[in-house]
Amino acid sequence: MARIKNDRRTFIKFSTLGILAVALGGGIVISPYALQAEMRLRPPGAVSEKDFLALCIKCGQCLQVCPYHSIKLADMAKGHGIGTPYIDARERGCYACTAVPCVLACPSGALDHACEKPEDIKMGIAVLEFPNKCIAMTNTPVPVGHSKRIHDFTNAQMNVTQLERDMLAKLDEFEGKQCTICADMCPIPNPLSAIAMIREGNGKKPEVYEGCIGCGACEELCPANEAAIVIKPRLSYEDYYIKGIKS
Repeated sequence: MARIKNDRRTFIKFSTLGILAVALGGGIVISPYALQAEMRLRPPGAVSEKDFLALCIKCGQCLQVCPYHSIKLADMAKGHGIGTPYIDARERGCYACTAVPCVLACPSGALDHACEKPEDIKMGIAVLEFPNKCIAMTNTPVPVGHSKRIHDFTNAQMNVTQLERDMLAKLDEFEGKQCTICADMCPIPNPLSAIAMIREGNGKKPEVYEGCIGCGACEELCPANEAAIVIKPRLSYEDYYIKGIKS
């Protein structure tokens, strides 16, 4: 609750600044990002970006019910859609909850209630964007302390859930082993339909399949200093891997 109040305060602060900028600048908004269409990773069930921005009432209910603290509210520095929910996958991905509570909590239709289970989620697609950073490909063991960043984020929350504790305990078990984190920590019910490790030279690399929902857990948990695997929001497997649409 404290977190959502803070996010709301931030929203009010930046909204006020935006209004002042318009007044003082003769209709020109100070932030260079204010009119920029920026594709963010939206929560499960998000309708098309144009409709999402029109329908979202910025109530924060999806944020409040998320048991993994995955959802944030956009401030002015994040471009258009101030106060709308999004996910920063490197900070905390979505864990495809069975009942998709964020969708159930949405009162406006910005998150489509037809999204009823993890398999219905279509947030984006995972891409091995930086293979040179993938430690699995060089057969480098998962380093000691690889999960500190994720522990720190979790411990900073006011109400850490048992689901988060279980996720962290599982993640910690990879220390010192060959990295298969992105595949073995994939949260969807049938992870092999989404991602698997395949042999590549002396190591292995992740291969993404049609079942990928773009939840971002792989990007969050990647032990490289900068994530080797990233999510392309609102793109499907067909878009990226068949049609070659990159963004």
